[in-house]
Amino acid sequence: MKYQTQIDHKTYQIEIEDTGALSIDGQAIAADLLQVGPLGLYSLLMDNASVELVVEETQQGYRVTLGSRTFDVRVADERELRLSGGRAALAAPTGVMTIKAPIPGLVVRVLVRAGEEIVEKQPLVILEAMKMENELRAPRSGVITAVNIKPGESVEQGAALLVLE
Repeated sequence: MKYQTQIDHKTYQIEIEDTGALSIDGQAIAADLLQVGPLGLYSLLMDNASVELVVEETQQGYRVTLGSRTFDVRVADERELRLSGGRAALAAPTGVMTIKAPIPGLVVRVLVRAGEEIVEKQPLVILEAMKMENELRAPRSGVITAVNIKPGESVEQGAALLVLE
């Protein structure tokens, strides 16, 4: 199956064979992904190194946290690309969007206020989990209409942090 994946404005072509063989932009990659926890916790073995990552489904795709870095990932398979003509499958949705906590943690800093206009990829919240700070960024431009958290507050995975319009 072929997939078009967008990570931070860069697009990759990923192909996964029935045998499990993986290639990214035509280059074979040796990787193994195993779910190790109930809440989207995975172990990725690649180049003889194992890393943990947290994957959360969002309205626009997935939020992947790898160490202290967080990525917004959009994925479209062959069928979706054919149906959309390849154009809008990876665009962030418009309208009201709730920004949720990808993992449980402690709110270290809130970098925006209600009523503030923001741009895509702008840092919004610093969330600490397992002694590592994770920067949550805006999936698209818009206006923050609600801030539901404050510094020092503990949040659960999936907790509504901000509302973006």
